[in-house]
Amino acid sequence: MNDQITVFINGEEKSYMDGTSYLAAAKEYQKEYAHDIVLATVDGKLKELNKRMGNGEHITFVTVADPMGFSAYRRSVLLLLLKAIRQVGGEEQADRVWVHFAVSEGVYITMRGQKSVTAKFLHEVKTAMKELAKRDIVISKEAVDTDKAIALFGRLGMEDKEKLFHYRMASKVNTYSLDGFCDYFYGYMVPGSGYLKYFELYPYDEGFVLQIPTIEEPEKVPPFAPEPKLFAIQKESLEWSELMEVTTAGDLNEQVISGKISDLILMQEALQEKKIAQIASQIAADPQKKLIMIAGPSSSGKTTFSHRLAIQLAVNGMKPHPIPMDNYFVDREKTPRDENGNYDFERVDALDIELFNQNMTDLLAGKEVELPEFDFRLGKRKYTGNRLQLGERDVLVIEGIHALNDQLSHSLPRENKFKIYISALTQLNIDEHNRIPTTDGRLLRRIIRDARTRGTSAKNTIAMWPSVRRGEEHYIFPNQEEADVMFNSALIYELAVLKTYAEPLLFGIERTAPEYVEAKRLLKFLDYFVAVPGESIPQNSLLREFIGGGCFGV
Repeated sequence: MNDQITVFINGEEKSYMDGTSYLAAAKEYQKEYAHDIVLATVDGKLKELNKRMGNGEHITFVTVADPMGFSAYRRSVLLLLLKAIRQVGGEEQADRVWVHFAVSEGVYITMRGQKSVTAKFLHEVKTAMKELAKRDIVISKEAVDTDKAIALFGRLGMEDKEKLFHYRMASKVNTYSLDGFCDYFYGYMVPGSGYLKYFELYPYDEGFVLQIPTIEEPEKVPPFAPEPKLFAIQKESLEWSELMEVTTAGDLNEQVISGKISDLILMQEALQEKKIAQIASQIAADPQKKLIMIAGPSSSGKTTFSHRLAIQLAVNGMKPHPIPMDNYFVDREKTPRDENGNYDFERVDALDIELFNQNMTDLLAGKEVELPEFDFRLGKRKYTGNRLQLGERDVLVIEGIHALNDQLSHSLPRENKFKIYISALTQLNIDEHNRIPTTDGRLLRRIIRDARTRGTSAKNTIAMWPSVRRGEEHYIFPNQEEADVMFNSALIYELAVLKTYAEPLLFGIERTAPEYVEAKRLLKFLDYFVAVPGESIPQNSLLREFIGGGCFGV
């Protein structure tokens, strides 16, 4: 019997004893990497390091500075936290933990039944986490029959997981254990607690924040920097979902199965319309507000929001005029380039800032202005006789990723600006311990819209997404707290609708493509939801911007 296997690591042929884990090989290669290796890519598929290598495999390693590795670190720290809470507070405490949404560089967490979390409790939990990390305990994985998993989590008091698996077709559920504490997590884990060295706990509002490093500096926990306006809109959305008793994927599935989804859709749409109407009334109450500036990250629904806001402004007796910031792009050859020499359309200096300021200043002064249009086919600005002069009731609705950045509107009086930040801030969880990242919902929206309106494949959209996210981090998120109001465009039901449109596009990505790993993750994620047909969505819904069939022509 041959006890040796041959593998190829980073293209180098290596021999190991049969049964050797990827972890053993990772430790051998760690010195060649600047950051901790936490996962492996094996013949194009993601693998956890505790698994055994197979003969003939081609292996590369994934560190915490890679998106998949960083997600594994973040997920594993939550398991460590839950184990420590159980250790400090007793067996029932971990079952009361609810993981909510991102705050600063961490995640906001509450304890059910408690209005606050004490500094003493957090200190004890942090100490327990540090001790568990020092012990470098293996994080073990077990595939459990779905029926057994439902019974297991029912006994553990994790009702949301019990409900979640009731609607899953998969025959097995992967559970993870750390020092006797068992839980379910959506995605891969690091090999053991020894990798989980960087975190901090901060009391905040009614709960606390688990702060972790950034992907750019994975060995450094950044200062805690909460954003009060963003937190307030996220908490408001959370409170609404709790009021409707739809906080998890399982809750949403129950609405679908029971035939109550139509009412939920209508209530969610009515709530958004009410919010838009309130914003319009706030603008109308101040006659100085002439420049309505709307910004938000990719696929947040800015275009449809602008149309719906314009209607509500008209209801308030105002005459809105849309000004797309894209019309102020500099000619293509003048566009700044990124570090790879490619055109960087995300930068603020990709826009003709001075022309924009001059046009807006003239309009505020009551002058007639011919506004530009941008020909994307030719890559040049042109003029087609689109003239505008503001009257007493006229307002400009300016939409673009830099609209909140004062560098863009540096010469325009602040008293004339009304700034709106819009983003799809998902308020739904998979279950109590598995939050849904806001970026997942936006990525699915963009995959569907790009395929429908631009002929872009899901593969290409996924490939471009890291670049889009970098642009958001640099140019949008730093300015979001400058907004006068924030609007959450996420719809509590939307993932059940997006599933129908996204799955065929994701299945179309070949298994050998680098983007298949992300496609597989998204497909697994969508498997949590019972599908809802798009025909039931109102024509003016923000979701129509992505699935099509809307009344605004987008």
